[in-house]
Amino acid sequence: MRRALDEAARAAASGDVPVGALVLSPAGAVLATGHNEREATGDPTAHAEVLALRAAAARLGEWRLTGCTLVVTLEPCTMCAGALVQARVDRVVYGARDEKAGAAGSLWDVVRDRRLNHRPEVVEGVLAEECGAQLKAFFTGRRAPGPPPPDTDF
Repeated sequence: MRRALDEAARAAASGDVPVGALVLSPAGAVLATGHNEREATGDPTAHAEVLALRAAAARLGEWRLTGCTLVVTLEPCTMCAGALVQARVDRVVYGARDEKAGAAGSLWDVVRDRRLNHRPEVVEGVLAEECGAQLKAFFTGRRAPGPPPPDTDF
Protein backbone atom coordinates (compact mmCIF):
# COMPACT_ATOMS: atom_id res chain seq x y z
CA MET A 1 0.00 0.00 0.00
CA ARG A 2 2.92 2.35 0.61
CA ARG A 3 3.89 2.00 -3.05
CA ALA A 4 0.30 2.84 -4.02
CA LEU A 5 0.48 5.92 -1.75
CA ASP A 6 3.61 7.00 -3.63
CA GLU A 7 1.70 6.63 -6.90
CA ALA A 8 -1.16 8.69 -5.44
CA ALA A 9 1.30 11.47 -4.58
CA ARG A 10 2.39 11.50 -8.24
CA ALA A 11 -1.23 12.04 -9.26
CA ALA A 12 -1.63 14.94 -6.82
CA ALA A 13 1.59 16.54 -8.06
CA SER A 14 0.09 16.74 -11.54
CA GLY A 15 -3.27 18.08 -10.33
CA ASP A 16 -5.20 14.82 -10.30
CA VAL A 17 -7.08 13.30 -7.37
CA PRO A 18 -4.45 11.35 -5.41
CA VAL A 19 -5.32 7.74 -6.07
CA GLY A 20 -2.59 5.21 -6.71
CA ALA A 21 -2.76 1.53 -7.62
CA LEU A 22 -0.58 -1.43 -8.40
CA VAL A 23 -1.10 -4.96 -9.61
CA LEU A 24 0.79 -7.78 -7.91
CA SER A 25 1.55 -11.10 -9.57
CA PRO A 26 0.42 -14.33 -7.89
CA ALA A 27 3.94 -14.49 -6.38
CA GLY A 28 3.64 -10.94 -4.99
CA ALA A 29 5.89 -9.13 -7.46
CA VAL A 30 4.79 -5.73 -8.75
CA LEU A 31 3.60 -6.17 -12.34
CA ALA A 32 2.36 -2.62 -12.93
CA THR A 33 1.52 0.65 -11.24
CA GLY A 34 -0.83 3.49 -12.04
CA HIS A 35 -2.15 6.75 -10.69
CA ASN A 36 -5.06 8.96 -11.67
CA GLU A 37 -4.37 10.79 -14.92
CA ARG A 38 -7.80 12.16 -15.85
CA GLU A 39 -6.74 15.80 -15.63
CA ALA A 40 -3.36 15.16 -17.22
CA THR A 41 -4.78 13.25 -20.20
CA GLY A 42 -8.37 14.45 -20.46
CA ASP A 43 -9.42 10.79 -20.41
CA PRO A 44 -12.40 10.03 -18.15
CA THR A 45 -11.29 6.38 -17.88
CA ALA A 46 -7.75 7.23 -16.70
CA HIS A 47 -8.34 6.03 -13.15
CA ALA A 48 -5.39 4.53 -11.29
CA GLU A 49 -6.93 1.04 -11.26
CA VAL A 50 -7.73 0.97 -14.98
CA LEU A 51 -4.25 2.18 -15.91
CA ALA A 52 -2.59 -0.39 -13.63
CA LEU A 53 -4.80 -3.20 -15.00
CA ARG A 54 -3.99 -2.20 -18.60
CA ALA A 55 -0.27 -2.11 -17.89
CA ALA A 56 -0.33 -5.47 -16.10
CA ALA A 57 -2.26 -7.10 -18.95
CA ALA A 58 0.19 -5.65 -21.48
CA ARG A 59 3.14 -6.93 -19.48
CA LEU A 60 1.66 -10.42 -19.22
CA GLY A 61 0.32 -10.42 -22.78
CA GLU A 62 -2.99 -11.65 -21.38
CA TRP A 63 -6.19 -9.87 -20.33
CA ARG A 64 -6.90 -12.44 -17.63
CA LEU A 65 -5.11 -11.42 -14.45
CA THR A 66 -5.98 -14.62 -12.62
CA GLY A 67 -4.12 -14.94 -9.33
CA CYS A 68 -3.24 -11.23 -9.29
CA THR A 69 -4.01 -8.66 -6.61
CA LEU A 70 -5.00 -5.05 -7.20
CA VAL A 71 -3.86 -2.69 -4.43
CA VAL A 72 -5.40 0.79 -4.46
CA THR A 73 -5.51 3.71 -2.04
CA LEU A 74 -9.25 4.40 -2.50
CA GLU A 75 -12.15 1.98 -2.80
CA PRO A 76 -12.80 1.38 -6.52
CA CYS A 77 -15.73 3.12 -8.25
CA THR A 78 -18.24 1.17 -10.36
CA MET A 79 -16.13 1.50 -13.53
CA CYS A 80 -12.98 0.24 -11.82
CA ALA A 81 -14.82 -2.49 -9.92
CA GLY A 82 -16.26 -3.71 -13.20
CA ALA A 83 -12.83 -3.64 -14.82
CA LEU A 84 -11.23 -5.71 -12.08
CA VAL A 85 -14.06 -8.25 -12.23
CA GLN A 86 -13.68 -8.46 -16.02
CA ALA A 87 -9.89 -8.87 -15.66
CA ARG A 88 -10.48 -11.82 -13.29
CA VAL A 89 -8.34 -10.27 -10.54
CA ASP A 90 -8.43 -12.60 -7.53
CA ARG A 91 -8.13 -9.98 -4.81
CA VAL A 92 -8.59 -6.24 -4.33
CA VAL A 93 -6.94 -4.51 -1.40
CA TYR A 94 -7.89 -0.91 -0.71
CA GLY A 95 -7.19 1.77 1.84
CA ALA A 96 -9.87 4.44 2.29
CA ARG A 97 -13.57 3.75 1.85
CA ASP A 98 -15.47 5.90 -0.63
CA GLU A 99 -18.92 6.40 0.85
CA LYS A 100 -20.01 8.53 -2.12
CA ALA A 101 -18.91 6.36 -5.04
CA GLY A 102 -17.34 3.14 -3.72
CA ALA A 103 -18.30 -0.12 -5.39
CA ALA A 104 -16.42 -2.65 -3.27
CA GLY A 105 -18.59 -2.68 -0.18
CA SER A 106 -19.62 0.83 0.84
CA LEU A 107 -22.16 2.41 -1.55
CA TRP A 108 -22.32 -0.60 -3.89
CA ASP A 109 -20.72 -4.03 -3.85
CA VAL A 110 -20.13 -4.76 -7.53
CA VAL A 111 -17.11 -6.97 -6.88
CA ARG A 112 -19.05 -9.42 -4.74
CA ASP A 113 -22.33 -9.38 -6.64
CA ARG A 114 -23.46 -13.01 -6.76
CA ARG A 115 -24.96 -12.49 -10.22
CA LEU A 116 -21.51 -12.05 -11.75
CA ASN A 117 -19.30 -14.92 -12.88
CA HIS A 118 -16.25 -13.72 -10.93
CA ARG A 119 -16.05 -12.36 -7.39
CA PRO A 120 -12.65 -11.28 -6.08
CA GLU A 121 -11.76 -11.33 -2.42
CA VAL A 122 -11.89 -7.84 -0.87
CA VAL A 123 -9.52 -6.62 1.84
CA GLU A 124 -10.38 -3.13 3.01
CA GLY A 125 -8.89 -0.58 5.35
CA VAL A 126 -5.17 -1.17 4.75
CA LEU A 127 -3.45 2.08 5.83
CA ALA A 128 -6.91 3.67 5.63
CA GLU A 129 -5.98 6.68 7.75
CA GLU A 130 -2.96 7.54 5.59
CA CYS A 131 -4.90 7.03 2.37
CA GLY A 132 -7.78 9.17 3.64
CA ALA A 133 -5.45 11.89 4.92
CA GLN A 134 -3.80 12.17 1.51
CA LEU A 135 -7.19 12.66 -0.16
CA LYS A 136 -8.39 15.08 2.51
CA ALA A 137 -5.26 17.22 2.18
CA PHE A 138 -5.68 17.37 -1.60
CA PHE A 139 -9.30 18.49 -1.47
CA THR A 140 -8.75 20.90 1.41
CA GLY A 141 -6.07 22.62 -0.63
CA ARG A 142 -8.40 22.93 -3.64
CA ARG A 143 -11.46 24.33 -1.88
CA ALA A 144 -11.87 28.06 -2.05
CA PRO A 145 -12.99 29.84 1.12
CA GLY A 146 -16.46 31.31 1.14
CA PRO A 147 -20.03 30.15 0.75
CA PRO A 148 -20.86 27.06 -1.27
CA PRO A 149 -22.08 27.59 -4.84
CA PRO A 150 -25.86 27.85 -5.32
CA ASP A 151 -27.85 24.77 -6.27
CA THR A 152 -28.63 24.56 -9.94
CA ASP A 153 -31.60 22.87 -11.60
CA PHE A 154 -30.81 21.33 -14.94
